[in-house]
Amino acid sequence: MTIDIGLIRYSWSLVEPVAGKLAMHFYGRLFANYPHIREMFPPAMDMQRDRLLQALTQVVLNLEDGEGLSDYLGTLARDHRKYGVRPEHYPAVGSCLVAAMRYHAQGAWLPAYDDAWMTAYNFIAEVMIQAAEQDAAQTPPTWVGTVVSHEVRTPEVAVITVAPDQPYPFRAGQYATLQSAHWPRVWRSYSIANAPREDNLLSFHVRMVSGGWVSTALMHHTRPGDSLLLGPPRGSLVLDRASSSHLVFIAGGTGLAPLKALIEESVWVPDRPAIDLFHGVRRSADAYDNGDLQRLRAQHRRLRIVQTVSDEPQQRPRHNAVDALDYHRIIPRGDVFVCGSTEMVRVTTARLVAMGVPYDRIHTEFAPGGAPTLARL
Repeated sequence: MTIDIGLIRYSWSLVEPVAGKLAMHFYGRLFANYPHIREMFPPAMDMQRDRLLQALTQVVLNLEDGEGLSDYLGTLARDHRKYGVRPEHYPAVGSCLVAAMRYHAQGAWLPAYDDAWMTAYNFIAEVMIQAAEQDAAQTPPTWVGTVVSHEVRTPEVAVITVAPDQPYPFRAGQYATLQSAHWPRVWRSYSIANAPREDNLLSFHVRMVSGGWVSTALMHHTRPGDSLLLGPPRGSLVLDRASSSHLVFIAGGTGLAPLKALIEESVWVPDRPAIDLFHGVRRSADAYDNGDLQRLRAQHRRLRIVQTVSDEPQQRPRHNAVDALDYHRIIPRGDVFVCGSTEMVRVTTARLVAMGVPYDRIHTEFAPGGAPTLARL
């Protein structure tokens, strides 16, 4: 099977300027022609349209990277299992996607583009189906988690501990997608705030987002004993990406969660790295996890914690987490892990590069909190 990358990219350029309309057309056609598929999707489709476009862009931009693309598609397929995706769904998606692109190309679409896209899509479907089948032989599509504790730490942040019904095979620094019974078929990503433990418990730091369906349900309508659904672990913000013995961790708000998990894991590493953790919050009252961090510092012994406050007038000095590097005259010589909102990660990365930190020493995970994230087609 030979994929014509040139035709794929040129034909994509014809419709990319109207990609939002294309996604709406695609889902409208898919649900009209295959109404039974609609029940797999959430009530509101805005975020879903964005995820489709992110996934298409990832595929189009990475067609030459056979191994990388296969890894991406494999992860996508394993995550698809929680939606109930089956092999027979793939032809419906492929035909509707090509039809939507043909429609929005406004007469510029050629039959050769149909062939190129269907060849590429058949490859995508084959890789994903095989990955899903291999995964099904080892793990369930979802885990049922029982909430064992629910601690409201601030008016906006809760720490929720969940016991999965089966062993949950994750690595420190990864995240899970959660579904509340209050919003069926609506999944949101939350970093796991602990390293793997013998008791199999998972801790999540949940910040309530204004208008956020899942975050509001988790913050205000979830109690010990309630059940949550967990999708498979995802993400690559793991400790072995580092190659130096001195690490700098920069967290914004609940971006602390995966970095806390990495610190917890590093306690048991034979050559324990020295870690400087800079945790930025807007107000002093937003520092929701100080007690746990102090316990970690006592265990780790090579951990320094710097708390920064950015929006409190009486606070001196007043700065964000990356400002604190300058304030404390720290020039990162090793690896830097950054986690927070999309904007926080973008600004922090730019500042680090300006300080002379090489791009390959800056480790980020753009999910949860921003694009691009693996999304279902």
